Amino acid sequence: MTLYPSIHVCQFVLQWLAAGTGEPGPHFGKHQSAEIEMSDAFNADAYLDRIGLTRPITVNIEGLCQLQYAHLMRVPFENLDIHLGRPIRLDLASFFEKIVIGRRGGFCYELNGLFACLLRALGFEVDLLSARTANRKGGFGPEFDHLALRVDLDQPYLADVGFGDAFLEPLRLAAGIEQNDPRKTFLLTHECADWLVRERTPGGTWKPLYLFTLVPRGIDDFAEMCRYHQRSPQSHFTQGTVCSIATAAGRITISGDRFIETDEGHRTERLIQNEAELRTLLAKHFRVTNIDRDLLPKRDAAAPGQPE
Repeated sequence: MTLYPSIHVCQFVLQWLAAGTGEPGPHFGKHQSAEIEMSDAFNADAYLDRIGLTRPITVNIEGLCQLQYAHLMRVPFENLDIHLGRPIRLDLASFFEKIVIGRRGGFCYELNGLFACLLRALGFEVDLLSARTANRKGGFGPEFDHLALRVDLDQPYLADVGFGDAFLEPLRLAAGIEQNDPRKTFLLTHECADWLVRERTPGGTWKPLYLFTLVPRGIDDFAEMCRYHQRSPQSHFTQGTVCSIATAAGRITISGDRFIETDEGHRTERLIQNEAELRTLLAKHFRVTNIDRDLLPKRDAAAPGQPE
């Protein structure tokens, strides 16, 4: 049985980026165009339903804010497949099957990769951007460590539904201006080709989140780092599980063997006692089921740069 059989958006023109070539290829970008048969791989209305929205969505900053906020409230940031031994593939069909049909979440390549397709289907102009995540040593990760989005409207914006506990609404791509999110304050700075996103801490200092450039990228450019984050013992994604989602009052996170809840600025944390409790929490708060492998570690492995 086909979901949403009457929906007319089964074919549309996606803008593709053929990185380094003159041929249209399996890339998400706005510099090459190809008509793609999407009936089996992508359905914009089903995706909107997944995040609790319906058409019409206005192609302006209000519409973009609505989409990003709804996405963050409905789709968790999580790396469970890495610890379940399920490979993560960088293709639209896999993204859609997991996040929309399977009602799961994912990490940045999956979440922002699929979100870019939704935005384009609705009429937004989008580029994939490579970002380097800040680490606890004061440095930044390698190129393609994180995938973020540039959306061009009356002015350019930075959109991101794949960084865990960050900005709930898109940020203007404007340097040196403090920007107030529904919960936090952010600042973008610009030096040479690099842009830096920072957030103000409760103590008033500025915490770096990630560096990025405005060079448009293709999804295949992120393949090597996607494999790294699934396989390398040095990747924070292999060192511990995380499943985290924004709520109207704050955030709910499972990090390793910890259940963490923030409600109106008040944080509580407790130990998850056993696998049965973990599966109950995943089902109740994230609607994640079909867990066929034990996930609790002997002790929590903190994930640098990820929500806690």
